[in-house]
Amino acid sequence: MRRNQGRSEARLERAHNRDRYLRGDAPEPNAVVDCGWGRLLFANSFADTDALVSEIRAEGPDQRDIAIYVGDPHVVIARAPTELFLDPSHTYRLDLSTYRPARRRPSGFLIRRMAGEADADAVNRIYALNNMVQVRPDFFDRRGGDERRALTYFVAEDSETGAVIGTVTGVDHRRAAGDPLGGSSLWCLAVDPQTAQAGVGEALVRWLAEHFQARGAAFMDLSVLHDNDGAIALYEKLGFVRLQTFTVKRRNPINERLFVGEDPAEAMNPYARIIVNEARRRGIGVEVLDAPGGLFRLSSGGRSVRCRESLSELTSAVALSVCDDKALTRRIVAEAGVAVPEQVEAADTDAVKALLDTHGSLVVKPARGEQGRGVAVDLETVEDAEAAIDRAAALSDRVIVESYHPGDDLRLVVIGHKLVAAAVRRPAEVVGNGRDTVRDLIARQSRRREAATGGESTIPLDGETERCVGKAGYALGDIPPEGANFAVRKAANLHTGGTIHDVTAIVHPQLVDAAIRATRAIDIPVCGIDFVVPDPTRPDYVFIEANERPGLANHEPQPTAQAFIDLLFPMTMPASARAARRRKTA
Repeated sequence: MRRNQGRSEARLERAHNRDRYLRGDAPEPNAVVDCGWGRLLFANSFADTDALVSEIRAEGPDQRDIAIYVGDPHVVIARAPTELFLDPSHTYRLDLSTYRPARRRPSGFLIRRMAGEADADAVNRIYALNNMVQVRPDFFDRRGGDERRALTYFVAEDSETGAVIGTVTGVDHRRAAGDPLGGSSLWCLAVDPQTAQAGVGEALVRWLAEHFQARGAAFMDLSVLHDNDGAIALYEKLGFVRLQTFTVKRRNPINERLFVGEDPAEAMNPYARIIVNEARRRGIGVEVLDAPGGLFRLSSGGRSVRCRESLSELTSAVALSVCDDKALTRRIVAEAGVAVPEQVEAADTDAVKALLDTHGSLVVKPARGEQGRGVAVDLETVEDAEAAIDRAAALSDRVIVESYHPGDDLRLVVIGHKLVAAAVRRPAEVVGNGRDTVRDLIARQSRRREAATGGESTIPLDGETERCVGKAGYALGDIPPEGANFAVRKAANLHTGGTIHDVTAIVHPQLVDAAIRATRAIDIPVCGIDFVVPDPTRPDYVFIEANERPGLANHEPQPTAQAFIDLLFPMTMPASARAARRRKTA
């Protein structure tokens, strides 16, 4: 009886403290913590609504402040209805007194505290890849005192490469806001969308929960957009429950999509959406003509241009037809002095065998096609080549065979005959965990790539995938040992599960020159030029193909969409940028 009475009293005390805290009766009033990308405003510590609104209005440029634990959002927003909005996010809480760690620890990566400038740069890179606000460059250097103790940063590091592949931030509410309940919260969970490692996000959430649990925190809260079904499913699986509390933000360009209503590009793929969003940001009129097909019209100052993703009316039908015919493309760029592979028609079986004898390995591709369909790479036998030719023939009336050159696929995006972005593309790969079959590993990695690219990237379970898995020494039903890392496709195409890694800052000038010469030879204003290179920092390369409709969204944070709109509507560029362009061409 006494034991039950004691428990009841403890529950009443916790409820009393919670009510005090939610109405702002906290030891530290008007609590705010700077997180580098913006500030967390603990609304429950503000006794005065006007003081809270004033603090929200003080948001810095290019920042994203968040007022959390707002008990009466209608009252707060009514103070400044044209400046504030109710964030469409849910708040979830994990009770750390009942949380239990996972029985199995993740493999293939480790989690540690963020340390040093290199880690900070890697974290900002991952934020950029996930379209998140980056931390101010000086933030980690100047952070100190209570702020340093209130914030905790963890990163996930790939065990083999040492690359940072994920990050999470924790806030200790006792140190940040004098929370009498001893709470904490999770922010900025982000995973590199290119990583082949599984379970990085869940591992980071668990690591942070166990960190706060070990320090005696009572709970860990987080905020998640209401339509982020994948994240919500993960949190609920881990034991998070929904709280009936609200978040308020100030209207700014960063969070515009959350308060402007229906987005005309919402139903479009990422390659069209990135251009439409940049056009809208500049005040250019947008008319979506066919959302599934990525077709839209942009209008400004009496000028109107129809586009299908990055293919616009500025690209002539002749240039389009050149890119469409891979054999013709090769001949034209070769005339311009661009290095090309040796090529024969698949119908000439003697020539195919002679090419294999000379080079030891071949590439088969449809003469017409895109997105890597029908492409087979590193074929070492006549039988494999013939099978690949049959598959490609189902997609095109002509099939070509080229000499295989080992190396990385390099995509160079050239707009207006200037390099805008360069990225190495790597084939889809999986990492064994000692439990799952190759087929299951591929399916899981395919789901991750699909989620990371808005449905644009998946790994097909076809004959080419089975062949590549066989070259790695496995069958689809085999269970690879833990840590075994191998490619399941040879072609490094994004649409077949490949990943893309920015190298714009380090690409060799001779590669840039060759790409620009290729676009001038084709006479095309916007193009993705594909090379095979042993190293993007070296001048060696072999031309692969030219893509008349490169996916600009694949190269963020490089300014591909900005360069595209600059080309179509140069008068919408900032005056300083136009002046700089004139100086360069003078």
